[in-house]
This record gives sequence, C-alpha cells and structure tokens, in this order.
Amino acid sequence: MCTGKCARCVGLSLITLSLVCIVANALLLVPNGETSWTNTNHLSLQVWLMGGFIGGGLMVLCPGIGAIRAGGKGCCGAGCCGNRCRMLRSVFSSAFGVLGAIYCLSVSGVGLRNGPRCLMNGKWGYHFEDTAGAYLVNRTLWDRCEAPPRVVPWNVTLFSLLVAASCLEIVLCGIQLVNGTIGVFCGDCRKKQDSTH
Repeated sequence: MCTGKCARCVGLSLITLSLVCIVANALLLVPNGETSWTNTNHLSLQVWLMGGFIGGGLMVLCPGIGAIRAGGKGCCGAGCCGNRCRMLRSVFSSAFGVLGAIYCLSVSGVGLRNGPRCLMNGKWGYHFEDTAGAYLVNRTLWDRCEAPPRVVPWNVTLFSLLVAASCLEIVLCGIQLVNGTIGVFCGDCRKKQDSTH
C-alpha cells in the first residue's frame, strides 16, 4: 500500500475514533441521560478532566486531518517535495496524537478503577475506590449507588469505550508515525498520472 493511501485510511479512522471519544465524554456529563447532575459536584473528577474530549478527541482529530492531507493533494506544494512536507507534518501531529490518546487512556483507566462518584448510605463519594476495580465484575455492588440512578453501568460502559478507543488511537497514530517517516524519506509510490487527478 502506498504511504499516501495508508495515510488517508489512518486519518479517516482517527477522525472517527476522535468523534467517538468526544461523544462518549459528552455522555459522561449526563449520567443516565439526565442533565440535572451536570450543575452539581456529583460527577467524578475523571469526567471533568475531559480525557475523551480533549485527549482522545481534539488532540487526535488534528493528526487525523493531518494524515488525510498528507495522503492527498494539499496546498503545501506539488510533487515530491510537497508530499514529503505534508508527510513530515503528519509525523509531528501523530506524535501529538499519541500524547492525547495516552492522556485519554490514563484518565479513563483511573475512572474505571475508582468508579463513579455516587450517593451511598447518605454520603457522596468514591465508594468503589478501595475495591481496586473489583466492583467491575461484581454487579451486585452496582445497585448500592442511590444517585445518580444507574451511574455505575453508565460510567463503566463509557469509560470502557474510551479505553478501547484510545488504545486504537495509540496504535493508529503509531502506524502513521512509521508511515509518515517512510513517506518523508522514500516519497509516495503513486504514479505521476495519479497525482494529477
């Protein structure tokens, strides 16, 4: 596969994953789809750190767009020099994307391990923090949270989605780092007539 075609495939995948992260983080702000909890201090710190919005979302959206531009005809010049310039920019933006995906993975992993902030026995807190993530396999504990309603499965589902998406983003940004580096040094394998269309 040519470096340009590979860059476009990776870029489209990164854009899709970044949008998934943004939506998942937005849904974490409204536990069980209820907006009444957003104006209070009853959401966990990991929700407010916006790992999915900032890290897995915006910081990966830029490399996705950069990879698509590296694989196409952009305004950075025509021919071999222009393509290599775009590939070099995609290498730097992919490194930036790796950092964003690692941030998302870290925040989401801690969010999964600590569990949500919820009301249990009349007290608000991180009641699953001491279980070291064991609450994830013991669903009978999930019903102990009185408010927000169904917050545990909501957080587990969305934070798991963010963990999976950020892992894929790290892999794809790594692929684009290698692909872009090859594109910088070796150029694109497309024929001359492909670049004129």
